[in-house]
Amino acid sequence: MATVGLHGLDQLPENGTVSQAAEPESSKLLWRVDGAVLPFLGGFGRYQKRLVALTWIPALLIAFSHYSDYFLLAQPDGTCAPPDGTNGTGAPGPARDLSASALSLDLLNVSRAGSSGARCTCTEGRFELQSGLQQNVVTKWRLVCDAEWKVHIAKFSLLVGSIFGYLLMGAMSDWLGRIPVLLVSVLSVLVFGVCVAFSLDVAMFSTLRFFEGFCLAAIRLSLFVLRIELCLPRWRFSMTMVASLVMVGGQLLMPGLAALCRDWQTLQVLIIIPFVLMLPYVWLFPESLRWLLATQHYQRAKRQMYSIAQSNNVDTATDPSGILSELEAELRQKPRTACITQLSSTRNLWKSTVVLCVNSLTGYGIHHCFARSVVEGSTSHLHYYALAAIAMASCLVLCPVVTAFGRRGGLLTFMIITALASLLQLGLLSLIGKYSLRHDAVLRDTLNRRFSVAFSVIGMFSSHAVSTLSSFYCAEITPTVIRGGGVGLVLASAGFGMLTAPLMELHNQKGFFLHHVILTCCTLLCIICIPLLPETARQPLPETLAEAEGLLRRPLLPGEQHHLLARPEVREYSRVQDTPLHQAANPSNSTAPSNSTANGVRT
Repeated sequence: MATVGLHGLDQLPENGTVSQAAEPESSKLLWRVDGAVLPFLGGFGRYQKRLVALTWIPALLIAFSHYSDYFLLAQPDGTCAPPDGTNGTGAPGPARDLSASALSLDLLNVSRAGSSGARCTCTEGRFELQSGLQQNVVTKWRLVCDAEWKVHIAKFSLLVGSIFGYLLMGAMSDWLGRIPVLLVSVLSVLVFGVCVAFSLDVAMFSTLRFFEGFCLAAIRLSLFVLRIELCLPRWRFSMTMVASLVMVGGQLLMPGLAALCRDWQTLQVLIIIPFVLMLPYVWLFPESLRWLLATQHYQRAKRQMYSIAQSNNVDTATDPSGILSELEAELRQKPRTACITQLSSTRNLWKSTVVLCVNSLTGYGIHHCFARSVVEGSTSHLHYYALAAIAMASCLVLCPVVTAFGRRGGLLTFMIITALASLLQLGLLSLIGKYSLRHDAVLRDTLNRRFSVAFSVIGMFSSHAVSTLSSFYCAEITPTVIRGGGVGLVLASAGFGMLTAPLMELHNQKGFFLHHVILTCCTLLCIICIPLLPETARQPLPETLAEAEGLLRRPLLPGEQHHLLARPEVREYSRVQDTPLHQAANPSNSTAPSNSTANGVRT
């Protein structure tokens, strides 16, 4: 049975080398953006630096929207008084101070105390927010007691919208380009974001938040891909880390913004309105030159190359490398786009993408498990700032570690730290307390608590680094023609990991230990799979599927065996059926040439 491979993927080798059939196309100067095109246009010059700086400003706005749930949906501290003004036993008494999470328990106590039909409806209660706001969604629509589940649904809506946005708009950015997706998303987020502030009920709020999350995900994805495609290899990681630090800065500024607004509707409008500043980006930002060249939009690429050369003060009259002459010869080529579904036709690329998706999901999922241990016994303000401080420290440490060990070595290092912190928190601490301090229960519990918090902080630090590096790693592995879809898959996997936080809260933390154990097992699986990834530090970005398949998996350690590394020969599978028994039964097949292999068709 014969099958025909996709264009540019005929006879791709299993171990990472590019076949001879793919060499003529990959040797085009126009597809060597990092090695030929960008150096000819001035390298990482003033033009590229200005555009990269413009991608950092929306990162601050995205951070405001991303962390707004901590304030819009914060659970209040309040007083819950029964309708008859009694203390639940029929006798007059003062109202009880309860947190919103304890109100449901109070309802049960009231009913058990003998007040027939008397339920704490919280209609006469007073709520006090500690998030800087005087009123938010929870206090406006009384989402406490039996209605508390609606808060978790509202949290789901933003995350689920983000997941769909990453998946769908990532594929659209590969088909239509980065800038059209960015412009449509900015216009849409302005509409849906402002409408959220005028929601009439919690159902309308949750629905509009879904579409807001969808658009925010598309904006973040488009800017992320544009930033990476503008940079030369040695600038890519540092420019991405600056954007991550800007997002953490937005997280730190969010409490002050909430205290300034005092009302959730004013806060929501103030978060969304600055996106108007991104509307001129359609004129300031040209389409990605890499995407234009990789998809053969040569007419548009020609105009943009001359514009870049003029901004960087490059004289295009002399063309020693022959890039412009090759561009003129290719102007009649028809545009050719790709889709993320073509990932299934690759041998190595889809495996690397799956590994990074699991890394991203595990990193964000287990981050919540560690955060839960830190939040116990601490105030909401302290917990929020602790999360921001750990995220900032993680980004700062990530830069020297990745510079020293590379992308793969850095990812493996932080994943090992995450696994160790999780294993120690789950099992070792209880054993130490049980057998060494069994005669002093108070001292044992105190020691276990302190060590649990310490390991949780270490785990949050390393898991944040894992999730940040996974999305960046995917952008360097996937080729330009499907980079939006590939990065969208990894970021969507991160969204699934983040969904675990409201999911566990919805179930009142039932099954939390098993949830943590499963994610710890995933960290061990990731440690095994990460060494199989190719190293991309200071390497050119792949432009086509064939180039992405050609990324080499290099040794991780000096004495590592080379049995799994790239081999110079190309394996031939077309005559795998010619076993000695088969040749004896069909002597003519043993000497007949394979015409289908010669024509580039695999049997």
